[in-house]
Amino acid sequence: MSIDISNSASVDIDHLAKLSRLQLAESEKFKLQGQLERILNHFRALEDVDVSGIEPTAHACDVVNIWDEDEVAEGLTPDQLETIAPAFRDRQIVVPKVVDDA
Repeated sequence: MSIDISNSASVDIDHLAKLSRLQLAESEKFKLQGQLERILNHFRALEDVDVSGIEPTAHACDVVNIWDEDEVAEGLTPDQLETIAPAFRDRQIVVPKVVDDA
């Protein structure tokens, strides 16, 4: 998959701030605008690198998974969970909402 950034005019800081749920002062927006454009320029430079004949990899070094054997262990019962959970309803742990209706 390739993303065309060659014709990108400038970074929309207001849009990125909204997506990131950040409130930025005008001075911060100005500073970030320049920083993000410099980062994109580095990616634009990478588009010119000849990578033909180079096999794509996910890691620079070989990665081998080392997994321990699964061990069956006793878990907590719902009654035990209810005593330690901050909130419990209908035999389920209640947690604060973390996603807004954006």
